[in-house]
Amino acid sequence: MSGNTPITVAYGDGIGPEIMTAGLDILKAAGARLDIHVIEVGEKVYLAGNPAGVSADAWDSIRRTKVFYKAPITTPQGGGYKSLNVTTRTTFGLYANVRPCVAYAPFVRTKHPGMDVVIVRENEEDVYGGIEYRQTQDMTECLKLISRPGSEKIVRFAFEYARRNSRKKVTCFTKDNIMKITDGTFHRIFDQVSAQYPDIQNEHWIVDIGSAKLADTPEAFDVIVMPNLYGDILSDVAAQIAGSVGLAGSANIGDTAAMFEAIHGSAPRRAGQNVANPSGLLLGGVLMLVHIGQGEIATKVHNAWLKTIEDGIHTYDIFQAGLSKEKVGTHEFAQAVIARIGQAPSTLKRVEYPAAAPHEAASVVSTRKAEKKNLVGVDVFLDLPRGVPDELGQRLQPAAGDLKLAAIFNRGTKVWPGGAAETFCTDHWRCRFVSKTAGAVIAHGQILGLLGRVADAGFDFIKTENLYDFDGKAGYS
Repeated sequence: MSGNTPITVAYGDGIGPEIMTAGLDILKAAGARLDIHVIEVGEKVYLAGNPAGVSADAWDSIRRTKVFYKAPITTPQGGGYKSLNVTTRTTFGLYANVRPCVAYAPFVRTKHPGMDVVIVRENEEDVYGGIEYRQTQDMTECLKLISRPGSEKIVRFAFEYARRNSRKKVTCFTKDNIMKITDGTFHRIFDQVSAQYPDIQNEHWIVDIGSAKLADTPEAFDVIVMPNLYGDILSDVAAQIAGSVGLAGSANIGDTAAMFEAIHGSAPRRAGQNVANPSGLLLGGVLMLVHIGQGEIATKVHNAWLKTIEDGIHTYDIFQAGLSKEKVGTHEFAQAVIARIGQAPSTLKRVEYPAAAPHEAASVVSTRKAEKKNLVGVDVFLDLPRGVPDELGQRLQPAAGDLKLAAIFNRGTKVWPGGAAETFCTDHWRCRFVSKTAGAVIAHGQILGLLGRVADAGFDFIKTENLYDFDGKAGYS
């Protein structure tokens, strides 16, 4: 029996205080050994002038305890406010988001009674860097960033999770038939890492048909690993088709810290009514107990919760006339779970967690060989009112100077030379310049000279992207 584990707790906004009170009451009643430090985050902090929604003292608490148990928070409407979840994940390197999505048939309505899927979502990269620009009156941009080490960390985590939890298969979802470089990197790393786990099946699906399969036949999947955006969307979809988003907990794991929460929001219209379902946050707490090495307490809490669900004691969101036996409020549901501590379900599958904390996957990044990187061209982006591509090509060619204007694109479609008259164009043009000698390396000075000539010709260039070859292979689309 070890001593208490320090954790940082945020009661949040909306229904947050009610469900956090319920969750902590259950954890304490089951014997959880916790030293709780409460911090203020969310709406009040935002409105007090902190755009991150969290104070320096709160950061210090999380940094000290390394465990953050967080109720849902409200981000005020309007610009200038950062997502607390995204900020916490990136600040503390919480690269792995783990969301178990389980069906509890026949006690919670679902079309998929055998569903038991774990979504492992990359948590730091992709479009969630929030790097966005308005470049012209018509065009906005968001950068999608996928790195080799970030991909390897999350893929390796998924396989280690599968191995620790006796899962049979890991599936990867990407859209690399379209995004061949970014999603292609994620897929390629998946293939490389999966070869190191011959005891676990692996497969890859294109995300659109994979999503359809997940919605229709979730029993075909076990652990699914995905880049950030797909994982965010599909973990909610998976939780809902399992029975209810309100029943899903979430773990955010890094090498030095972790955050645990429900996947749903703060639902301010339900606040203060004693009706909210605390199950998602409670199951996030179960994941927390496993993480900190109190698996025996996690086992008691989870089985008592399953017994409560099985006994038909339900909050309004999952209550079904003729199936549920009693509709209860937040506090009453918590008391029902507490009354069943030490009991186990008879129909639903009981759980058994290891008493000690499982070994977490290390963020080992494979040694990569050095590649020769050559600058072979540049894409220059122009803000130009909608015009005729052929006329733009004629005006730009003299500005090419010692380079060659190879092509002009609009929204990813080549419109010069030889574009189609039917192609709709906006005011955002991507103009590709390369060496006059095919495949030859160019110098940065040539790009600077090019930009000067483009400006002198009266064009508004808004961005450049250098074009590189890596060991002779194009690193651009």
